[in-house]
Amino acid sequence: MGKRRKQNNNKIYRGVLDFSNKKDPFIDCIKIAHHVKLNTSIINYLHGDIVEFEILSRKRKGFYLGNILGLIERKKKEYVGIIQSNKNFAFAIIEDRKVHSDIFIPSTNIGKAQDGDKVLIKILDWKKQDLSPIGKVEKILGKPGDHTTEIDTILSKNSIEINFSEEVKDFTKNISEKISEEEIVKRRDFRKTLTFTIDPTDAKDFDDALSYKKMENNNIEIGIHIADVSHYVIPGTILDKEAYHRATSIYLVDRVIPMLPEKLSNKICSLRPKEEKLTFSAVFNFNDKGDIIESWFGRTIIESDYRFSYQEAQKIIETKSDKIPKEISLTKEEYKVDKNIVEAILILDKIAKQKRKERENKGSINFNKKEVSFKLNEEKDPVEIIFKESKDANKLIEEFMLIANKKVAELFTDIKKQKYIYRIHDVPDIEKLKNLRHIVKGFGYTLDISSSKGISKSLNKLLEDVKGKKEQNLIESLALRSMSKAEYSTNNIGHYGLSFINYTHFTSPIRRYPDVLVHRLLQDILNQQFGRYDQNLQKKSIYCSEQENTAVKAERESIKYMQIKYMKDKIGNTYNGIISGVSDWGIYVEIEENKCEGMVYIRDIKDDKYFYNSDEQSLIGKNKKNKYQLGDPIEIEVKKADLIKKHLDFIII
Repeated sequence: MGKRRKQNNNKIYRGVLDFSNKKDPFIDCIKIAHHVKLNTSIINYLHGDIVEFEILSRKRKGFYLGNILGLIERKKKEYVGIIQSNKNFAFAIIEDRKVHSDIFIPSTNIGKAQDGDKVLIKILDWKKQDLSPIGKVEKILGKPGDHTTEIDTILSKNSIEINFSEEVKDFTKNISEKISEEEIVKRRDFRKTLTFTIDPTDAKDFDDALSYKKMENNNIEIGIHIADVSHYVIPGTILDKEAYHRATSIYLVDRVIPMLPEKLSNKICSLRPKEEKLTFSAVFNFNDKGDIIESWFGRTIIESDYRFSYQEAQKIIETKSDKIPKEISLTKEEYKVDKNIVEAILILDKIAKQKRKERENKGSINFNKKEVSFKLNEEKDPVEIIFKESKDANKLIEEFMLIANKKVAELFTDIKKQKYIYRIHDVPDIEKLKNLRHIVKGFGYTLDISSSKGISKSLNKLLEDVKGKKEQNLIESLALRSMSKAEYSTNNIGHYGLSFINYTHFTSPIRRYPDVLVHRLLQDILNQQFGRYDQNLQKKSIYCSEQENTAVKAERESIKYMQIKYMKDKIGNTYNGIISGVSDWGIYVEIEENKCEGMVYIRDIKDDKYFYNSDEQSLIGKNKKNKYQLGDPIEIEVKKADLIKKHLDFIII
């Protein structure tokens, strides 16, 4: 986005309109270091629109004053809203707070939607003289507050398609589940090598398996075997186009929206136990010091001997026993595993811990934030909030996936014959780090931001120091927000968070399209073919990053919805919390015991008139000087849980 032409001696720029603050919208333009405030009416424009504009003058506090000249592109045309019907027309009240206008719907465009229905609206036109755009009801989602309606709303407003087309289903039906002898002879055979998977209890798409073999010289051969999705998903086919369009699987609280049809994701490609499977493998020879002395990459065939849950593998690590007790067993019965599998898991755990320590010493930042999940009843209501903590078994799998991803990326960098896809992570934003340093100082912690190495070392110490403290979740969240977003790119700038010079994604092709591309690129290296996938590789990287961000947003929205639903029958209950955010309209409070976050509105704090102090991240009383500051402990009462507006409201005790 840059200048286009000259007009009245003013340069013309392109930028993105931002309505995050309705009272004070601005234009974001990468060619201009500061935001551009607007001198013109913003009727006929929406959040996210790409517009052309001119700069009129410099404003105080570093802002420019700008004038919109016209619309270049409307990035978003579909919105979720609630119908308000009149006799011959209707309005849709849009759910997205960044949209400042209702949408006018003529009677011919309403369809079967009724007053109060939640609907998906498509904007058709917005004439200059009209206060509202004209729209059409595309889909009736249902009654606001209903579980199916609200989950469908999350999917619709993020443009996520649930079902596969009939053409894709028909294409998938014709994919054979049988593995031919002709295919087997092309591959390295691991079927007689001890192999197993470790995954979450409810997983169905097993992307990766590990094999373990002791060599004659006391070295250990560890195979990291990844589902060979690229064998089945062929470039140019309708299945490949669909996988690219989706780019990622999406994991909502109550369902999975897969990137690939179930026949592939849960059956043909999934590395299920006691079934022969085609894989793409990274095989490493470790010496007794835990160093990799030999690497091999190629297509393989495996047959997994065991399928473990993380809890089962964790029990083996903790007890060093071959007994899996009934209470954590996937079979619901106590059983014994082979002594060789116990040995394999314990050796792999030892190597994983060593490699993790090496990463930490080089500056890798180890976030260990607890993930929120829910126990649902048959009506999809949350009856319990569960916190998933990453333990040794999780870290074992993570470490070997990191090794495989890193080694494939190193191979890409060594073979400079074409472009490759990397997983990159830029250095943190220094202003965000300064803010984090200021906040943690209030808790008695220090943060060294004087150098890149100092930042990572200091962050690791901070994350270790807050473990088990009431402010742990808050500080971990703030530290994560200070990090740049990881993304895909053909421009390899390294991965700051992992402290890797080279990193890519190779290990999850069932649920990530970039991994499928990486498999194809790796096979081309092995075949000594280059340049087949150069075209549009950066464009595809950007698109996959955008789709990943959309998936994360939808996942977070589904968690927020379930948290509000969980609190619905707890109105009037009191809880201890911690102030997790401060704004000019109130304070955000996170409940300690269940991590549900709600808002105490400034209007509901009755003992004084409060003002927002952005420097201190606090609300300060005008008369009594009482202060509510980020990180302060606080006792609250649940006032309201609004499933329609997605609001959880508290009042201070």
